[in-house]
This record gives sequence, structure tokens and C-alpha cells, in this order.
Amino acid sequence: MSNPSDDTLWLIDGSGWLYRAYHALPPLTAPDGSPTGAVFGFGNMLRGLLREQDPQRIAVVFDARGKNFRHELDENYKANRPPVPPDLSDQFQPIVDLVEALGIPMLQVGGVEADDVIGTLATQLPDDMRLRIVSGDKDLAQLITERVTMIDTMKGTELDPASVVDKFGVPPERIVDLLALMGDSSDNIPGIEKCGIKTAAKWINKFGDLDSIIAKNEEIGGKIGDNLRAGLAQLPKSRALATIKTDVELDVGIDDLTRSEADTEALRALYKRLGFNRWLDDLDGDVADAPAAAVAAAPDETTYHTVLDQDAFEAMCKALEAAELVCLDCETDALDAITGGLVGLSFAVQPGQAWYLPFTHDYMGAPEQLDRAACLDALKPMLEDPDKPKVGQHIKYDLNVLVQHGIRVQGVRYDTMLESFTLNAGGSRHDMDTLAKTHLGLDTVKFEDIAGKGKKQLSFNQIDLAQAAPYAAEDADITLRLHQHLWGQLAGTDGQKHVFEAIEMPLVPVLADIERTGVRIDRQRLADLTHEFGQRIDELAQQAHDMAGQPFNLGSPSQIGEILFDKLDLPVLRKTAKGAPSTNEAVLSELAQAHELPRLILDWRSLSKLRSTYTLTLPERINPQTGRVHTSYHQAGAATGRLSSSDPNLQNIPIRTAEGRRIREAFIPRDGHKLLAIDYSQVELRLMAHFSGDASLIEAFSKGQDIHSTTAAEVWGVPLGEVSADQRRAAKAINFGLIYGISAFGLARNLGIGRAEAAEHIDTFFARYPGVKAYMDDCKRKARDDGYVETLYGRRLYLPDIRSRNQAARSGAERVAINAPLQGTAADIIKRAMIDIHAWLGADKLPATIIMQVHDELVFEVAEDAAEDLARQISDRMEAAADLAVPLLAEAGIGDNWDAAH
Repeated sequence: MSNPSDDTLWLIDGSGWLYRAYHALPPLTAPDGSPTGAVFGFGNMLRGLLREQDPQRIAVVFDARGKNFRHELDENYKANRPPVPPDLSDQFQPIVDLVEALGIPMLQVGGVEADDVIGTLATQLPDDMRLRIVSGDKDLAQLITERVTMIDTMKGTELDPASVVDKFGVPPERIVDLLALMGDSSDNIPGIEKCGIKTAAKWINKFGDLDSIIAKNEEIGGKIGDNLRAGLAQLPKSRALATIKTDVELDVGIDDLTRSEADTEALRALYKRLGFNRWLDDLDGDVADAPAAAVAAAPDETTYHTVLDQDAFEAMCKALEAAELVCLDCETDALDAITGGLVGLSFAVQPGQAWYLPFTHDYMGAPEQLDRAACLDALKPMLEDPDKPKVGQHIKYDLNVLVQHGIRVQGVRYDTMLESFTLNAGGSRHDMDTLAKTHLGLDTVKFEDIAGKGKKQLSFNQIDLAQAAPYAAEDADITLRLHQHLWGQLAGTDGQKHVFEAIEMPLVPVLADIERTGVRIDRQRLADLTHEFGQRIDELAQQAHDMAGQPFNLGSPSQIGEILFDKLDLPVLRKTAKGAPSTNEAVLSELAQAHELPRLILDWRSLSKLRSTYTLTLPERINPQTGRVHTSYHQAGAATGRLSSSDPNLQNIPIRTAEGRRIREAFIPRDGHKLLAIDYSQVELRLMAHFSGDASLIEAFSKGQDIHSTTAAEVWGVPLGEVSADQRRAAKAINFGLIYGISAFGLARNLGIGRAEAAEHIDTFFARYPGVKAYMDDCKRKARDDGYVETLYGRRLYLPDIRSRNQAARSGAERVAINAPLQGTAADIIKRAMIDIHAWLGADKLPATIIMQVHDELVFEVAEDAAEDLARQISDRMEAAADLAVPLLAEAGIGDNWDAAH
């Protein structure tokens, strides 16, 4: 882009920017839960333009709401466009407020589109002035002249007459003809079938213009010529629809489109309401010159060093030693931190400057690299220095990589993934590429860009250093810049900062140790189960075939549908998104009450999944170096803060089925040890008692009563000692159902009773436990007021749909508002327990190791002769992890396998 002058008018296609910002960024929310992603993206682009170009003559132009004159030409104009999403329309006013507060004129003229206003101003341009249209809309290319250019700030391109020809194949004055021939599906402008940009440009260049093409249509042969002749009648209307109007009556002239002084106080109030904390910081300087939030940490220049000799290595080490904060990132030849080889290290200590230290790039022609062992020995004191603060993105991975090389990294203070997750767990993905786009406005180099895709994808050691080094150095640089941006927001909070510093970061080395330790698996036991399950699967399939009267594929929803609904004439309860009868688990469970075949299909599915997911694959996951299975735990997964597990997932092995328990029998300790499993009993119900303050619930838990029997006695009005097993089972469904905001319909379905009876049970429950009802109502009210809910320790979950006009979305958010503080606090409590127990076991060198975390349960491998004592001590520590109005109860079991420990 060339340098602007005061004689340049900048017209921003505001409507185009609005949609591009909305679709470019993941959903973001303000502290009150309102959507802000489009505002943030729009503001980034606008503030960046002000900073980089400092335009004095400028306006933002929006489409008028409702229909315009083109709808009079064709009632189907834009008819196929979906309605504006509510979460986008809700962001229009904040964007208007932002534009006005920045002192920028805004234009919106009824009956026409933004393009028409821009086109009219283009024709009014004085001879000594230039116009720059800021847009990516191809329709506006028809306005381009020597003094009118079009800039796409998102792509960094500028179109002048010559580049229009290069891009479209025709000059600006023929763009309308091109658009008429091509049509525009987004605007519902009909074109000539199969006529793309190349064909349209070829015709225009041969015949001169659209009128000549129409006149000489018989000269165009083949199928495409037939298509042209079939569509001749519609071409004049298509041209009229594509033509930008240049005679719109405007209340302002070009001289009025001048930027005024920004309203700092209005901006401050707006940024505070939207939660744009970094933008608030920018207000301490000149708003016009302040860097946009999207590039707030952007350096003036970027320097990435490839460290290939001793002098360069020593210079890097000197910089690392002097730095207040070191950003660290490992590059490996595999995704598995336990087995992956360390290919290189990247470091950054200030934005824009980073180093890549390669060790084992071994492609043909690779340069000589420094010895890995020698470099790691030199770096070890710095990496293991607890007083040298360090930051990384998903740094748990790097800890596990480096420990394989004898380095236990200390001083890890920050993790950008966890900073983002703590700030807004449900706002977006938390990978570095997404965070860079969201917070820095940067498109980073993706691994596939340099390594390729699919089977031909290279491992990192095979990638040329000319590409690998900038990629690796960028990882460290961007991570450091993200930390500066995110920590600026997180440090200004109380509860969220506490969650980050006291829970999430201390948990990182704990999880790293658990992953590295792994769990021992009985390979032969799983092989036997695989064979046994296979036989049972075949038997179930045969029974299903016999019952159906024909063979069919039990893994095919369509074939199951044909049998159940066409042949057996069972009722269609629900349909898929594509309109086919649903055969999901809920449907089959309901149908199983009337016919045995759906139950057989469910049993077949369950057993098949257990076999394919666990008995067949777990042996393949056994690490040949350790003889154990090593899962990965994810902190930045569930929005409530619950940990999840993958590769393999050890948290979804069923405990309520006999087959699931038999798989758990294959989890065994090493020789001379036992497995110790300790789980919190009814922790979410206990938290309900704490949060609600309900006297009856608190009394029941304080007295150690069985809460389900107590609820049954209250709901059915019977003495506690006379509660039947069925009543207790139904009370359990009520207790846990209400935690998740279950409706009378849902409870009726779960219990197999009428909706009226279910509603009566719920009413009775609330009458007996009025504090629970008050708590649930208060959760919903607070969520509506604040836009979020919090756990006991300050973990925050934003609920963007809590004020949605869509009843289903709003109801879903209300259910989350009730449950999230309970489930999130339960997650925080077990994390606090893990941190405490891990430190205690290590400090006292006790013969026990945490090997698994499964929701509310911790599993330990303990020395056999110390198992009983450790069970009591660990249970005590787990129960002391939170100070509640009711006692926590941690129940322990010891056994020779995981199932036996329950």
C-alpha cells in the first residue's frame, strides 16, 4: 500500500467488514455474556487502519436495513440468504458506538446498499482527491479508476485498473458485464449456467461488451452457447442488479467526511463493558496512534535466528540468562511426548526476536548441527532454575519431552493455553494458531504448510531448516506475545487469576508426572476379553437376524431403520437432521420397552464399542519402553474445568456394566503393589447443599444419611427405614436430574412414569428442599444479570445464550447456569486435592503414585505393605481439599486390579 495523504478519502465497506469479522473469529463474549467476536474483529481492523494509515478523510458505510430498490427489480434478490444470526445483529449497535466514539463519520442511507453510497461518492470525487475503498467485495471493482483503488486489509492487497484486469480478465468498466454473465449465488442474481469468470471474460474480450454478446450470441457454439441463449432474457435484469447506483441523494458531501477527535470517555466505557481490557490500556496514550489490540504486542521488526554454531549458541544462552521471562517450545518427530524424539528447541525473550536450536534434522543436505546432549547440559541449569520464570503454550508437553533427556523443567509460571482457557473456557479453541488469530490478528504458519498432509507428511526432522527454523521460532515468539496480551487481561481479575495461579498452573507438573508414569495393563487379560466379546457379538448379531427374520448390518443406521420402522412397523420417535428416522441410543432405549430387537442392537453396539475401543486397542497403546499405557490429560477441554483424557481415553470405561468392569480388571499394579481407588461420594449433591444452604440437605449430609433414601422419604412421605429400593432409585434420578435442570418431561421419561406424576415429584422435592429451588432460581437470575456463573474458587463460565430470544437456547443456558457451579467446583476440588497429594507424596517420599484421574476418582499405585495406611491418609487429604457446609466423603478401595479396588 502506498502512503496516504490528506487528499485521500477512505470509505470502509462496514457491512462487508461486519460479516468478515463475524466469520473470521470464534465466538467471544463480554463479561455480561453478550457476543463480541464481530465487534472485536471489526475494531481490530478499524483501529489498525487508523494506526497504520492515519486517515483524516474517512467514513464507514453500512447497508440500510430492510429491502432496497433492487428488490423492486427482482423480488428474489438475496432471497436465498439466511436471516442475520441473532448474535451478529446484537453486535451492530456496539460497532456503531465504536465508530462514533472513534470520531469517524458513519453513513447508512435507506433504500440502497453501502456499495451505492460508495459509488455515489466516487462520482463526486474532486479532481485533486483520491479514493480508497476498503473492502473485499468484487462488485466494487466496477468503480476502480486511476484515482479510485480498492484495498482488502485482511489480505493486504490493493486493486487498481491494471490489477483488476489481472484478477478478473476485464477492465473495471466491464465488471458489471462480467457479473451479469457469471451471476452471483450469494445475491441470487441469475447468470448463464456453467459460465465462470474465464468464460465470461473471454466473451467480453472477444465481443466487447454484454450488448454485443447478446447481439452475436449465435456465434457462440457448443453446450455453453446453448446455455447462453437459454439465459438471454435474464441478462439485462442481472446487469441492472449488479450495477452500482451512483446518484444516491446524500445529506452529506465529501468535505463532511472528516475524522474528529475521539471521545476517550465513551471509548473507556465501551471497552470496559465489552471486556476489551487491552484496548482500555491503549487509552493511556493517543487513541489514534495506539496500536490495535489485535497487534498490541507486534514488534517493529521480526528477527529469527537459527543456531548452528557455538558462537550463536553462546549468544543465545547469554540472552536467556539475562531475560526476566523465557518462552520455551520443543519440536519433536512425533506427537507423543513420551516416545517422540527431541528435534530442536525454540526460545523467545522479547516480541519479535526468537531462536531455533536444531539438533537432529537429517534430510539430504541438512547442515551440521550442534550436539544435542552438550547443548542440553549447558541449558539444564537455566531450565531447572525455579527462580527463572518460563512460559509456553501447552507446556506440559514440553515438560514430558525434556524429562526424557534428564531435564526436569522448573519455574514454569505461565501457559498461554491455560491463560486463554481460564479467561473464557467456552469462548473459542485454545490452540496457538486460533489464539494468534483471535488476539493478535495474525495468521501463523501451520505445520501442514511446511510438512504437507496425509501419508506424505514429513516429520519435523525431515523438514528443511529454511522452513523449519522460522516455523519453530515463530511458535516461541507468538507464544510470548500471546502471554503478554492474555496476562494483561488475567492479571486484572481476582477469581480467574486465583484459578490460574492456584489451580491450573500447579496442576501442570502433576498431570505431567501422571502421564509419564502411566498404568500397567494385563495384555493377556485383554486378549481373552477380545476373543470372548467377539463371540458374544456374533451371538447377538445372529439373535438379531433371527428376530428380524433376515440378516442385516447392525452397524448400519439405515438398515436398522428399514427393519424397525418398515418391516416391524415400530413408531418413528425422532428424525435425523436429514429427515431419516433416528436410531440413536435414546430412541432404541425407548423402543426397547416395546420390542426386544432394539435391546439386542443396543447390547451389540455397546459390546462392539468396548471391543474396538479398549480390548483391541489398549494393548497396542502399551509403550515398549515402559510396558505401560500413557494417556494424555487435557485441562483446556470441558468448559466447567473437568479434566478429559485421550490417546487412549481412560475416563469412559463403563463401571455400571459387567463388561466395563471386566475391562477394568485388566488395569493392574506392578509387582509388590496394589491399586488404591478413592472417589468423592455424591460430591455434586454435597455442593448443592453447600451452595443452596438448604437446612434439610445440610442436616442429611451432616448426619451421614443416605441422601437418596432421605429424598425418597421426603418425596413419598414415608419413614426413612421404610423406603423401598424402587423409591430410592427414583429419588436418585430426581436428585441427579435436578442438578442438571431436568424437566418434568425428562424425569417422566427416565422413570417411565407420567409427566403429571413427575411434575408432582419435582414440586414435592422443592417443597421439602426450598433452599434448592431458591438456589436454582438465583443461579438463573445471576447468570442473566452477569452473563456468567462462577465456581466456589472463582472459575468463570460465560453463558452467551442466557438472554437468547431462542427459548431452547436460553433454557439450555439456564440448565448450565445451575449445574456449572456444581460440576466446576467439583473439578476444582479434585484438582486441589491432586496438587496437595502429589506434593505431599513427593516431599515425604511415600510409596504411592497417582496413576489415573477419572472424574471424581483418583487411582494410585501403592506399596502393598503401606496400602491401608496410605488409603486413610490420602482419603483425609481429599476430604480436606474444600471447606464446605457439609463434610466431603472420600471412599477408598484397595485391590489387585482397578475393578477390585472399588
